[in-house]
This record gives sequence, C-alpha cells and structure tokens, in this order.
Amino acid sequence: MGDHLVRAEEFEKKAEKKLNGWAIFGSKYDDAADLLEKAANSYKLAKSWDQAGKAYLKLADCHLKSDSGKHDAANAYAEAAKCYKKVDTNEAASCLERAVNIFCEIGRLNMAARYYKEIAEFYETDQKFEQAIAYFEKAAEFFQNEEVTTSANQCNLKVAQYAAQLEQYDKAIKIYEEIARHSLNNNLLKYGVKGHLLTAGMCHLCKADVVSITNALEKYQDLDPTFSGTRECKFLADLAAAIDEEDIAKFTDVVKEFDSMTPLDSWKTTMLLRVKEKLKAKELEEDDLT
Repeated sequence: MGDHLVRAEEFEKKAEKKLNGWAIFGSKYDDAADLLEKAANSYKLAKSWDQAGKAYLKLADCHLKSDSGKHDAANAYAEAAKCYKKVDTNEAASCLERAVNIFCEIGRLNMAARYYKEIAEFYETDQKFEQAIAYFEKAAEFFQNEEVTTSANQCNLKVAQYAAQLEQYDKAIKIYEEIARHSLNNNLLKYGVKGHLLTAGMCHLCKADVVSITNALEKYQDLDPTFSGTRECKFLADLAAAIDEEDIAKFTDVVKEFDSMTPLDSWKTTMLLRVKEKLKAKELEEDDLT
C-alpha cells in the first residue's frame, strides 16, 4: 500500500510539472491527464480515497482545457464521486452534479438522469430525505423525457415513499395513483397496480379522514374493476371501518390477519403505526372529555 502511495505522489508531481511547463509538441494538458489518471489509480490501490478524488478533479480540469473535451471531463467527475463516496457523500454529490451539468450541455440526458438518481441515493443513505426527494424528482423527469418509463417509475416511487415518511401524504397519493393508472395498460406492469393502490390508500388512512379513504376506494374500483376482489381492497375497507368505529382492537386484528398472509414491509408498518397512534390519541381525548 505504501508503494502505491509513493507512486501516486510521483505521478502527481510529474503532472504538476507538465502543467507548469511549456509544451513544444502536443498538449501539456493531455500529457498531464495521462499522469493524473495513473496517480488517481495508484491512490485507489493505496485506498487513499480523498487523494484519489482530488486527482480525478484535477484530471477533469485537464480534460476541460485539452482537446479531449467535455465527455472525458464528465467521466472524471463521476470517477471522483466514486472515490469521495467512501469518505464524504456531500463531496461525492457535488462531483456528480458537475458531471450532470456537462452531460446536459452535450445532450447526454440519459447519463444525466442516471447520475441524478445516484445523487438521490447518496442522500437516501444519509437519511437526508428532503434532498433525496429533490434529486429523485429530477432523475424521474429526465428518465421520462428519454422515455425510460421503468426507471422514471422507480424514481417516482422513491419520491412517494419519502414524501409519505415526511407526512406529505397528498404528494405521495398523487404519485401512487398516477403510476397505478399508467400501469393498467401495460401487461408487464399491471400486476403491480393493486400494490400501488394499497400504498395510496394507506396514505389516505394516515390523513385520518374516513370520507377520504371511502371516496378513494370507490375511485380505485372504478379505475380497476378487478381491485374490489383483492385482499388489498378488503384490507383497506376493513381498516377504514375500524377507524370509523374507533375500534383499536379491530384495527389490530385486521392488520395481524393481513400480515399473516402478506407480510408487511417496514414502510407499511410505519404508516399503520401512525394511524394506530392517532386512533389511540382520539380515544384518550374522548376519555378526558367524559
């Protein structure tokens, strides 16, 4: 590892010398770029990720000043991001943002979408959900413009997931319902419709508005006539009834029964716990009044 570090520093010094000197033949930026790429690779072998990231940033700068151009510079920023990802996700996101700006400029919108999604995933890992939502939305928009519908849907579902976690229920409902509607006419996607309508319905439940969930169930059955015969539809209807009757025991039994057949993931469990807490709070409030 020590040898790799020594070699990396030597390559970097040679690159600096090229950049500070005069080039009689060829481009000093192209020569320096070759040396900086070697330096970055050696830093990676030494697991010196911060130094590797800095070398790639210098490499990107060389590409922007040389004939090799913007595409290579964008790739260098993306490589820098991979290194910084291991030590500093904010710096990694910043590098990918620079790559995205270049890809937009040269019309590589699919690459821009891919890296917007990656930035969103950095923030997702750090549990910075507001930022994650913003970048998943950008990625979804770019994927949609490039007609990569599956990737656009994946990003939009992430937006809905985190919007609901942040109690932005109307935003989440709109996305889940929209994806369900578009999926109905697609043979590959139509089997996921009942799942999208279930998650939308659970967001309605979190709003603690029985009229809202009742109207939603009617709308979903109009949208997809097969939905009324599903366990998902019965589950939502039974939960709505338990909420209307303010019956916590019934609510718990309905959840247990559904979970025994179709295990609930952590997101759904979180949403249902929120509904249950609201039911409990309402019960305590009424006890105080009596």
